[in-house]
Amino acid sequence: MAQITPIQPSGFNNISLTDVNNEVNGRQGDFSSLLKKSLDELNASQEKSDRALADMASGRVKDLHQAAITIGKAETSMKLMLEVRNKAISAYKEILRTQV
Repeated sequence: MAQITPIQPSGFNNISLTDVNNEVNGRQGDFSSLLKKSLDELNASQEKSDRALADMASGRVKDLHQAAITIGKAETSMKLMLEVRNKAISAYKEILRTQV
């Protein structure tokens, strides 16, 4: 009888819920430091994307495919951060509507 192997999620670099809980609860500090770290990573990604765009415009790019991937990653990261912001604002508004 053939053995069935479980499907591994892709794109999450094997991050488990335990890892996320440990990061939030202890090692990295509070929510504000986690948010700041994420914003710093987003900023670095945007700067790298801007450099790739400038290199493409000036003709200095060596690998067009890699530049396109860098720009795509920065765009996806920005969309994700905007969605997180929208959810946070929505949660804040919901808290304001809550009657005590």
